[in-house]
Amino acid sequence: MAKDTPPRWDRRMQQRLARGEAAALGELYDRFASLVHGLAQRVLDDDEAADRVTREVFGHVWEHPDTYDPKQGSLRAWVARLTRRIAVRHLRQAEAKAYEATGEGTEEELEGKILQAAAAARADYIMRSMPAPLWNALELAYVQRRSYRQAAEDLGVTEDEARRRLRLGLQLLSTANTRAVDGARPPGNGHPL
Repeated sequence: MAKDTPPRWDRRMQQRLARGEAAALGELYDRFASLVHGLAQRVLDDDEAADRVTREVFGHVWEHPDTYDPKQGSLRAWVARLTRRIAVRHLRQAEAKAYEATGEGTEEELEGKILQAAAAARADYIMRSMPAPLWNALELAYVQRRSYRQAAEDLGVTEDEARRRLRLGLQLLSTANTRAVDGARPPGNGHPL
């Protein structure tokens, strides 16, 4: 399979959505609803708002399946980028209303809060997408406070392998913060956060 060729499921799903197959939307929802809601919740810290974003994301997918460009990445990644973009828009609107109502805070504080929420959502997506060996190593080291030697023992791998997994996992996570701080665009489809 060529590098820029999307997985077969992604191509078929896009074609089915373009034909207006309601069952396709149901399948997509079953597969990605928890991802969408989780990312929206991470940005907005509000279940009701996350529910609204989830409905909006799947509404957009249903109405505009042609906006997915398979050359830019997987359908899952597109849905996650779409979710982040919509959730950040909702956060901007909510924060702007709160600013207008109270007059507290500055525009810079608002942007900082939005960038922080976007970085957190990207980190959450990266964690959910990370291969199990990397996630397991990070969980042992940073959640359970195990040293890399203890993590290696718990995972049944060499110390060098444990360090490699930790380093790679941390590098993946650092891209979330770097992109938010630098204002860089996420890969694929060219949409900013």
